[in-house]
Amino acid sequence: DAPEMNFIFTLCDSTANESCPIWPGHPMTALWSIPDPAKAEGTEAELHLAFADAYRMLNNRISLFTNLRVDALDHLALQQHLDEIGRDTPKPN
Repeated sequence: DAPEMNFIFTLCDSTANESCPIWPGHPMTALWSIPDPAKAEGTEAELHLAFADAYRMLNNRISLFTNLRVDALDHLALQQHLDEIGRDTPKPN
């Protein structure tokens, strides 16, 4: 039995079109796609940078999420904010 969750974030595009399980409690979901650092190729420094970029992107998105006034938003507005967070985080240079 899975615990009830309020939010589920998918991090890779390849799962975006897959059937998702039915989660207990019907949590809100959002795609926060990031490049998979485990698939990066290159020098040791480039591999380190791929993981650092993934960390930075997730950290930025989590920070934006935790600063949302969830209790002040209706369901639709909250979903829009969750989707925007996944789209609007700047890509690494």
